[in-house]
Amino acid sequence: MKNLIAGNWKMNLLPGGVAGYAERFLPQVRDLAGVVDLLVCPNFPALAPAVEAFRNTPVAVGAQNMHQELSGAHTGEVSGTMLHDLGVGWVILGHSERRHIYGETDALILAKLKRAHELGLRPIVCVGELLEERERGETEQVLRRQFAESLAGVGSELLEKTTVAYEPVWAIGTGKTATPETAQEAHRLLRNQLEEKIGTAAKGIRILYGGSVKPENAAELLAQPDINGALVGGASLDPDAFAAIARAGA
Repeated sequence: MKNLIAGNWKMNLLPGGVAGYAERFLPQVRDLAGVVDLLVCPNFPALAPAVEAFRNTPVAVGAQNMHQELSGAHTGEVSGTMLHDLGVGWVILGHSERRHIYGETDALILAKLKRAHELGLRPIVCVGELLEERERGETEQVLRRQFAESLAGVGSELLEKTTVAYEPVWAIGTGKTATPETAQEAHRLLRNQLEEKIGTAAKGIRILYGGSVKPENAAELLAQPDINGALVGGASLDPDAFAAIARAGA
């Protein structure tokens, strides 16, 4: 199973800067085609330029979020049908910032997950605990709840087509990183839950680590047996740093 190295640009990089990013990034990763899967997830206005800039390259393009309805009176929202029409192939769902800043619930994320699969989009569903939850020893409880309520509800067949990302919320944008051993422990918990749900097919589901991944720590994190890639935030804004993480993933 190839690692997936995904970059979440968040609310950064103007549409006009995408082509320049691609020009710096692509020469460094062209030789990784077939060895590691690469994905960039720009902000909504930058999606169309990204689809164009990365067309016929080893780099796929995904969105950072989507609405669960196909269309309608949802001012300020973007539907999966719009993403599909643009040529976007992936979508991040349930990112910690969506959960904890914008109040997205497990039930809402499950609805989005079902819609993404219906439209043929490849979803990455994020789960992870807050600092206070970890300090109270509730990591396993939180991961079990989030898995049960925002992932398992799609059924076994679609679950096998879903990518999971573990995000320790306390390690996102803080400069703190879970040790490789701590990250592996959480990934093992998630793998166990997948195995309980779908048996040996769980070995084929990628579980990404997302929590201040940088070129300096990527190789050690990605060497863990249940870590199958990375969801990279700030470091993905630098094409050179992101390329270095991609090489670590290969």
